Amino acid sequence: MSIIENILKKVVLNEAVIIEKKALTQSVFRIRLQSESIRNASFLPGSFLRMAIGIGNEEVSLKDKIRSYSVWDINSNEGFLDLAIATHSNGIGSQWAKECQMGDQIYFKWKKGNFLADDSADSYLMVGDLSALSHLYMVNRNIGENKQLASLIYSQQKSELFPDIDGSTPFDFYDFPQNPSTEIIAKLKKIVPELKGKKMVYVAGDSRLCVALNQFFRKELQWPTKQIKTKPFWNPEKKGLE
Repeated sequence: MSIIENILKKVVLNEAVIIEKKALTQSVFRIRLQSESIRNASFLPGSFLRMAIGIGNEEVSLKDKIRSYSVWDINSNEGFLDLAIATHSNGIGSQWAKECQMGDQIYFKWKKGNFLADDSADSYLMVGDLSALSHLYMVNRNIGENKQLASLIYSQQKSELFPDIDGSTPFDFYDFPQNPSTEIIAKLKKIVPELKGKKMVYVAGDSRLCVALNQFFRKELQWPTKQIKTKPFWNPEKKGLE
């Protein structure tokens, strides 16, 4: 283990232990982490974890060991949180999710970012793929009651998509290929006119879709920038913190 990794573990990062692991679908695991730092965290819905995966593996560069994961659910009183991690890729994060076991220690740091739950709108549109599903569930649970909701959540195999932490399925699921911007924009043109009052859209997942829909809402629909929230969770040409 490098000197930098030792410093990260002892000084920079928080420590937690895996207390539960469950397969949600053939390609997604729910992993529950527990620690005192989770109990004491000032959590904002929509925050991420920066997790150090593969500490001690000298064959992987440090930047490739850092992975960001959405917090799907958190229980501050009992000091645990849930992650939902998809394992489609052959990257270090997918391998870790497949191989990790109860009792394993992990190291993480909080990442607030800007893709947080915002309850200021009257109607919401959620668009994303499997990688963004748990994050959008967290946002949806924290935008307040009596909000109008429309959604387009997709996967190449709809069976991979899972219900929310409480077993509910508030989103509409679709079978779509990667980067289905043409198909989604066609559906959005029918959905958006039905939204009432102040509107807000969350788009997450494939970076290519985030770019296409950001342009669609800004240029074609003339939505104000503050009403358009996008977060690329992955890019087919990049990995880790590239």
